Amino acid sequence: MADDFRVYWQPGCSSCLRTKEFLAKRGIAYESINVRARPEAMEELAGLGAQSVPVVVQGKRFVFAQDLGDLARFIGVEFDGPQLPPAELVRRLDMILAATQRYLGQFPAADLEEGLPGRERNILDLGYHIFVIPAAFLDAAHGARLTFDYFERTPSPDMRGASQVAAYGQTVRDALSSWWRAADAGRLGTLDTYYGIHPTERVLERTAWHAAQHARQLMALLEQRGIAPDRPLGEAELDGLPLPEGVYDDEVALEPNSGSRTAR
Repeated sequence: MADDFRVYWQPGCSSCLRTKEFLAKRGIAYESINVRARPEAMEELAGLGAQSVPVVVQGKRFVFAQDLGDLARFIGVEFDGPQLPPAELVRRLDMILAATQRYLGQFPAADLEEGLPGRERNILDLGYHIFVIPAAFLDAAHGARLTFDYFERTPSPDMRGASQVAAYGQTVRDALSSWWRAADAGRLGTLDTYYGIHPTERVLERTAWHAAQHARQLMALLEQRGIAPDRPLGEAELDGLPLPEGVYDDEVALEPNSGSRTAR
């Protein structure tokens, strides 16, 4: 039916999980379309003019669902979620990146190549991805366009272990600190992203919670191994960030993907 909603998503995607939770909490039924399990779904999106996920579709209309305000307007509901000030978001983001550095070092080296549920990404890729999220934001803050492809990057061939990825993470933390010291907090302007033009502070908020969600996944992976995360992320780091309730999507089994990606 033309009035039915469809959600195009992929496993491991933080915004996808949050989108589905947002709709479910408001009693909005939708058809769930995993683009990794149904490759032709990306062709359907391309026909509408979209090339990324999550996307919510109704008839010929669609919305990129990275920003909940955009999604709320699309489905016709009120939404005015609280937002932490930029200085606090930067502080939280740095704590999340520091935690990621710690967690990567806790995994047995042999486990870093273990595939994650539902897609070609392994544990080392996930840690790297957490650092790529703020790197993408910083590039956009310096004038580049934030593209979806940026988030598909994987570690270079010389990043074979946790220490190399953590070292890359330190360069991102340093760059974040430098950007914030030079920024005019009262005039942050807007950023050009693949899901539209948005205020910089909204993209910064998404950067912080997006990184935090994946760090939560690293913690869960450690706990699966009987390893207690070193200084786990808690209320001090996560309170006030618009995170999904779930750590993983309940439509995807938590078992490792046997087809883990080992080539870089």
